[in-house]
Amino acid sequence: MADNHLQCVGFIMDGNRRWAKIHNLTALEGHRQGAETFEVTVRFLLDKKIPHGIFYAFSSENWQRSEEEVLGLIQLFHDNFTRLAKLMAEEEKKIAIRFVGNLEEFDQTIRSEIKQIENENSEDPITTIWIALSYGGRSEIITAVNQAVQTGHSVSEETFADLLMTANMPDPDLIIRTGGQQRLSNFLPWQSVYSELCFLDCLWPELTTDTLETVLADYTARQRNFGK
Repeated sequence: MADNHLQCVGFIMDGNRRWAKIHNLTALEGHRQGAETFEVTVRFLLDKKIPHGIFYAFSSENWQRSEEEVLGLIQLFHDNFTRLAKLMAEEEKKIAIRFVGNLEEFDQTIRSEIKQIENENSEDPITTIWIALSYGGRSEIITAVNQAVQTGHSVSEETFADLLMTANMPDPDLIIRTGGQQRLSNFLPWQSVYSELCFLDCLWPELTTDTLETVLADYTARQRNFGK
C-alpha cells in the first residue's frame, strides 16, 4: 500500500452563508462562525502534527459579492489577524502562517497586517497554515507562466512548481470540501492533480473534530497509486 502519511491538507470552507440563513442570521455572522471553525481546525492539524494545511478563505471571484458583504469580510480579516497572532503566541510559535493570493487587491492596512504576522513566524514550526486570500488557481498558473516566459528558459514540472505561490508547500495529499458541492472551484488546479478528495455534506460552521477524525481514518485506508 502507498504511504498515506499526511503532509498537507487543503480545505474549501463552503457553507457559511447557508448556515447563517438556516439560523436566521446575517451572512457576516455566518462568516464569523466559520472563523471559529477555522481556529478549531488549525488546532486539530497542530494536534495531529500535520506539517501543512491550506485554507481557501477568499477567492478571486469573491470580490464580485455585494459591497456590504465584501466590506464585512475585510473587517473580519482584521479581527481574525489579531486572533491569529494570539494563537501563534499561545502555541509558542509551533504554528507558522503564510498567505497566498493576489494580495495587492487589498488595502495597505491589510497588507501590513499580513506582513507583520508572517514576520513573527518561527523558522521551525510544527504546522504551517497557508491562507488563500484573493486566490484563483488559473491566475496563479498564468502568473507563473509569464514568469517562466520572462526568464527565457524552458521549465520542468519541478521548476514550474517553484514559480507558484505555494512553492514551499507540498501538494495537498487530501482536500476536504464542506457544503455538499463536489467541485474544487479554482482551488489549487496544479497542486491537486493527485490529491485525494473528500466532499462533506455538513456546512463549514458545522464541521467538528469528530468528523475530521473520520475523514483522516478514511484517507488512511485509501490506496494511492499516483498513476502507477
